[in-house]
Amino acid sequence: QVQLVESGGGLVQAGGSLRLSCAASGGTFSMYAMGWFRQAPGKEREFVATISWNGGNTNYADSVKGRFTISRDNAKNTVYLQMNSLKTEDTAVYYCAVARNRNGWLRSDLNAFDYWGQGTQVTVSS
Repeated sequence: QVQLVESGGGLVQAGGSLRLSCAASGGTFSMYAMGWFRQAPGKEREFVATISWNGGNTNYADSVKGRFTISRDNAKNTVYLQMNSLKTEDTAVYYCAVARNRNGWLRSDLNAFDYWGQGTQVTVSS
């Protein structure tokens, strides 16, 4: 069983930046692909970014490409999401997730991910 705890969310003005962290425990973190997803009020949870087990490969939703960066530190069992040039439409609860399949980073569907954190709220004001 893998436990995930997100942190770093908050309130920020449009154009600002935030860095989310997701600390993992209870599994072999360095073997897993990791992902970030988000869910805005009244909307379905959607893909944001994924990263391969060694950090060598990443994938991004078109809506965040060029603004967000996913990274990981396997020594710290932590994955990050650096969010720059934030827009009001980025407001959502952000979730990190584990894919036990090493190729999970190639997927953007929720079904590819086995464990989820509780989420952290990001609110971008205009």
